[in-house]
Amino acid sequence: MKKSLLALAACFATGAGTVPALAGPYIDDLGKCVIEQTNVEDRAAVVRWLFAAATLHPAVKTLANIPAERLDAENKTTAGLFMRLLTESCRDQTQKAIQYEGPMAIAAGFQILGQVAGRELFSSPEVSAGLAGMQKYMDDEKLKAVAGNAIKSEPASAPAPAPAPR
Repeated sequence: MKKSLLALAACFATGAGTVPALAGPYIDDLGKCVIEQTNVEDRAAVVRWLFAAATLHPAVKTLANIPAERLDAENKTTAGLFMRLLTESCRDQTQKAIQYEGPMAIAAGFQILGQVAGRELFSSPEVSAGLAGMQKYMDDEKLKAVAGNAIKSEPASAPAPAPAPR
């Protein structure tokens, strides 16, 4: 059971799975605990683990070469973090979430950790500058033309936007 719960938490920390759209109160409590009981270094460890694992994807394999030993070290660090959160720091919240909302509650509780870690990654000035480098290859005139046409052809009353997810 330990391995399956840890794998479930890892899967959803990455956003690779689907969690219920409406989280119950015990999932919310677990998510809050996971965030409150991690610090910037913990979330950076999650980012390193996600990055190291992502380099195995064929689409990006040529961009970075993470040695197997380094990936294993990141796996070990992140597993230790998840175990600390599930069995120590957030033990009560974990037990209640599983009891009242099922094993998928673990996934939902950890998905927010992946989201917060990702937000911290992309809020880095260095990463923002790297992403902004794409702008020099964009054709502003073509974009203005598309936007102008879209504005002119916009229906009189646009449908209301969907409510933001919780």
